[in-house]
Formats: sequence, C-alpha cells, structure tokens
Amino acid sequence: MKVDPVAISSDAAYYWVIAAIAPRPIAWTSTLNEDGSANLAPFSFFTGVTSDPPTCLICVSRHGGTRKKDTWVNIERTGEFVIHVVTDALAPQMNATSRAFPYGVDELVEAGLTKIPSDFVAPPRVAEAPIAMECRLDRIVEVGRSGTAIIIGEILLWHVRDDLLVEGRIDAGRLDAIGRLSGAGYARTRDRFDMPRPK
Repeated sequence: MKVDPVAISSDAAYYWVIAAIAPRPIAWTSTLNEDGSANLAPFSFFTGVTSDPPTCLICVSRHGGTRKKDTWVNIERTGEFVIHVVTDALAPQMNATSRAFPYGVDELVEAGLTKIPSDFVAPPRVAEAPIAMECRLDRIVEVGRSGTAIIIGEILLWHVRDDLLVEGRIDAGRLDAIGRLSGAGYARTRDRFDMPRPK
C-alpha cells in the first residue's frame, strides 16, 4: 500500500502521521494565562533538539485550524513554559487536561493537581510529576497550511524526583513514563530491552 498525502484529506493525513510515528512522548505543558490562572495541556509532538544548550520542542496546532491554542498564546506572550513527563500513574489526570476548556480555566485545579512554584519561570509546576523541565522560549516557527507552531525552548532547569535516580541517572523503570499512539491508544515503557551500539 502507498499513501499519497496529496490524494487524501488533512484529517486522513493526520491519522497516518500519528499511527506511523509511535510511540510519542508526551509534553504535559504548563503556562500562565493572561489573568494569572494556570494552563496545563498535553502535546505528543515533542522531542529533544540539542544538548548545547539543552533544548526541546513541542508542536501546537490551532483549534479547528483557525484559533491559536491557549498554550501557544501564552508562550508567545510570556516566553515561558514548563514541560512535565507523564507517568502511568498520572495518565488519568493528563487525559483530563486534554479537554478544550474555556480560556482562563485552571486545568491544574480541574484535574485535582497540586501547583508548586518554579525556580526560573512564572508558570507553576505539577507537584505530582516526577520530572519537570523549566523552559524559556527560543523561537516559534509556523509550518503547514493550517499554521502549526513549532515551539522551541531552552531547558533552564530539570526537577527530578530523587527516587527515580540510580547512581545519578534516571532509571526508566522507576520513571514508568507513557507514550502516545494513534486514536485513544497509549504505550507503557515497562517492556524494554538493551542493545549496545556496535563498535
């Protein structure tokens, strides 16, 4: 089978993207609304970019291809955000924050999460998240006909729960992160194997 993006709708192309690029890590991203309330939303188009300086990116689309999502608006206005790693235990709360709430609704409150201050940026952190990355905006690049934002941020500080560490490094088993598949599907990171690179 061959799938030609030119011959299908953008909705169909979206399916092929999310089904073929899997599993995808989830950037559970907190920002500040203009009224000072907190916004929290998950994005699964997320990856690291470089380590010097440590930089990552999230991709944020528009509602219905027209209005910028709150996360985009807030990062554009403040230049600050916090990305949290989603664990299996936090999956229900993460899913609750994926709903399209009206602007100004505090998703942390709606999901029953605990807000704690960040060190270098104004958006709060999710206390229950085992890893949080405080980020400062580097740049926003719009791509695609509907205008999706590639939001690139420098990681200013990692917050890592002590019990995740083994000899100073994050233990993937203790972290128990989840990833996004297509549709309603998610993947757990419990089934792992090691394969050293050839020399």
